Amino acid sequence: MNTNKPYIVCFGEILWDIFPNGFRAGGAPFNVAYNLDKMGVEVQMISKIGNDELGKNLLTQIKNWGVSTDYIQVDDDKATGTVMATFDNHGEAHYDILNNVAWDYISTIPQHRDLIQNSEALVFGSLIGRNEESRKTLLELVELSKFRVFDVNFRPPFIDFDFIKILLHKAHLVKMNKAELRTIIQYLDEEYLNEETSIRFIQQYFNLNEIVLTKGSKGARYFVGKDSFTFSAVSIDVNDTVGSGDSFLAGFLSKRIQAKSPKEIMKQAVSLGAFITSKSGACPDYTYEEFRSFREEHYTKTI
Repeated sequence: MNTNKPYIVCFGEILWDIFPNGFRAGGAPFNVAYNLDKMGVEVQMISKIGNDELGKNLLTQIKNWGVSTDYIQVDDDKATGTVMATFDNHGEAHYDILNNVAWDYISTIPQHRDLIQNSEALVFGSLIGRNEESRKTLLELVELSKFRVFDVNFRPPFIDFDFIKILLHKAHLVKMNKAELRTIIQYLDEEYLNEETSIRFIQQYFNLNEIVLTKGSKGARYFVGKDSFTFSAVSIDVNDTVGSGDSFLAGFLSKRIQAKSPKEIMKQAVSLGAFITSKSGACPDYTYEEFRSFREEHYTKTI
């Protein structure tokens, strides 16, 4: 890795999504890493796979994509993670996530310290906290990071709100969707009144400066301190929604680490989320030039 170039670290699950038409590499943090790489951002993925056929195939796939595997550990005892994915009539994916697999046992290694301390951001979600070992590793690494990005990404039944509260307290930037916003407010024993009131409550409760709220076809909002910015969605034909939030976050961070304006950051985020939604799966094959053409053709305005 070229350590002179700014880079982002993604931490968490890496696995095979098993769809009706075949296997695809996935896991929310890896989806973010894949699309960051496509945006030209240097990225490192911390995860663990099994020492099995699925793990070897996954490693080969990632290497073929040109994404670094330097920090993907191999477990001799636990299997590579898999998820059974099905779709409803609206193209929304539903997941059955296999438990007690390799990515539940990510270990801390000495090399992590410099990796995290010198990175521009550490990206993580809530699912990785379902097992004690990966949870412990994440909490150690979070303390080393100068910019902590928490993608809430609830995956029932693996929702531990005590742990989620810890991550919300430690995060600098949080991304959530409308359903996750309502759930967090409910867990905090507050009444959900509207987006604005709820986000401001969460900002104050957890001392959070930045929150991104994604709303699918209704666009997204970016709250920074006392300011907020509202952006419309890009109108496209939906292929499937797998990884749309992950690609949104990758687009967002690709501009956020360059300290671009909220408008530039969100233009990239909304456009990339739509671009991936127009394709099949979370990690489709594409070039930055293809995405840029899509962005300039489809992105119109902010509200």
